[in-house]
Amino acid sequence: MVDVLIVGAGGAGLVAALHAKASGASVKVICKSYPTRSQTCMAQGGINAALSHGDEDLVEIHAQDTLKSSQGLGSKEAIDMLCFNGVEAVEWLDRIGVPFSRTSDNKIAQRRLGGATHARACYAQDYTGLKILHTLYDQCNREGIEFCNERFLLNIMTQESDLHVSGVTALNIKTGEVESYEAKSVILATGGYSRLYDRHSTNATNSTGDGIAAALRAGAKLSDMEFVQFHPTALKNSSILISESARGAGGHLLDKNHKRFTDELAPRDKLSQAILKELEDGSGEVFLDIRHLGEKFIDEELPQERKLAKLYENIDPVNELIPIKPVAHYTMGGIEVDNSSQTALKGLFGVGECANHNVHGANRLGGNSLLELIVFGKQAGENAAKYAKESTFTCKSKRVFESDKKSIDALRDFEVEIDFYEKKRAIGELFYRYVGIKRNEKELLSALDEILKIKDELCKMGIRDKSQIYNTNLIEFLEFKNILEIGEVVINSAIKRKESRGAHFREDKPFQDDENFALHTIADNKSISFGGEI
Repeated sequence: MVDVLIVGAGGAGLVAALHAKASGASVKVICKSYPTRSQTCMAQGGINAALSHGDEDLVEIHAQDTLKSSQGLGSKEAIDMLCFNGVEAVEWLDRIGVPFSRTSDNKIAQRRLGGATHARACYAQDYTGLKILHTLYDQCNREGIEFCNERFLLNIMTQESDLHVSGVTALNIKTGEVESYEAKSVILATGGYSRLYDRHSTNATNSTGDGIAAALRAGAKLSDMEFVQFHPTALKNSSILISESARGAGGHLLDKNHKRFTDELAPRDKLSQAILKELEDGSGEVFLDIRHLGEKFIDEELPQERKLAKLYENIDPVNELIPIKPVAHYTMGGIEVDNSSQTALKGLFGVGECANHNVHGANRLGGNSLLELIVFGKQAGENAAKYAKESTFTCKSKRVFESDKKSIDALRDFEVEIDFYEKKRAIGELFYRYVGIKRNEKELLSALDEILKIKDELCKMGIRDKSQIYNTNLIEFLEFKNILEIGEVVINSAIKRKESRGAHFREDKPFQDDENFALHTIADNKSISFGGEI
């Protein structure tokens, strides 16, 4: 039995692992793929911190910007913790070797991102998340932290008597065997659920909410699941992200007549709505223009954006306009955690995009996601280690492990009647159309009806590939089941919130209603309700 088991090896998981190890705990990390392939590497724009050089930004102003962006659903206490630890977080990253871009006087370079009043996003060209992730992974290897890669999380093991977490079960993708990992404490760092939107998402294909679904099944609570942030600038045909850094550097958004039509550094929810309106009212075309920045600047500050545009759209942004559209990018909702990063289950902690620390509320401020990983990753790692040291609990049940083994064996024997891949694509289109940037009750109810129909048909779905080794068909089916589970919660939460707030825009309820809805939607495995007044 290990002291701290971490599920997920993106930025949040790696930071938690380093701080748990530094706190004296034995640590093991299991992950679905490999650490360097995590979603963190797609965070290009920067990490926020009020370093107070250049434009005299202050921590208090960073906190005010974050609270404003949260649209009344952010916790001031949590936001203060995030922002007031921002400088220390960036300085720590600098010390361990993150190669931040520098100013002429060798200070960490900063740029302004959408919704911010100051240029506070510290960056490493437009590879910020990637370079942070690789540096963290190097540090974990230096510390001798054990990694078990290619393990798909199945379920969380608990004692039925008091919902005390005792570890997890996982499918070894290499061998096809179900494994159990016992631990005194568990940290979920499994990422978000933007792949509900299938091809209409900037996220990796494995961002299917696996940890969130497992936590829900085990008895944890979810909150604010209706809030899905759409990024305004993804490539039109591929949904590949073009970083906010391109607009922070001075890029323009142009309509079909090649005229600017909005404030490029407005909050992401407002900007996505403005672009969608242009796409629906105009010729179906909106462009990002960075030609005026010049080839030298683009190659020095935005090299990845140029490569992505050339690779996926056959467009060279030095000379051509980039066709873009808004797509699902970040999920503000997640597993409800307290001010120690612990969930409703004893010994289960959450961090990163899978958890809701109440710092993003209804709309995340650009540049705060990487900061969240560092600040709350440290908190989760230290508190999980402390919990493990003080715990006298020992696992007494293999109930979940035996059940999961039987379920996986049954799937290999099942005769398939319905192709789940077709249903997965249909769900993506359904969510983008009815549970996307704009919503209304009629379409939300229609979407819910479709999801429930697909759930009823699940008993006729399964896998056609019966092999043991590297069975991607099996993994994708398990992901599909999680998508269905999470999707139902998202729609029901959106139906209950009869107002417009941040990323949740209701055409039929276009105004923010603080009298009735300045609350969090709370979901468990039985119901969805409102609670947690701000």
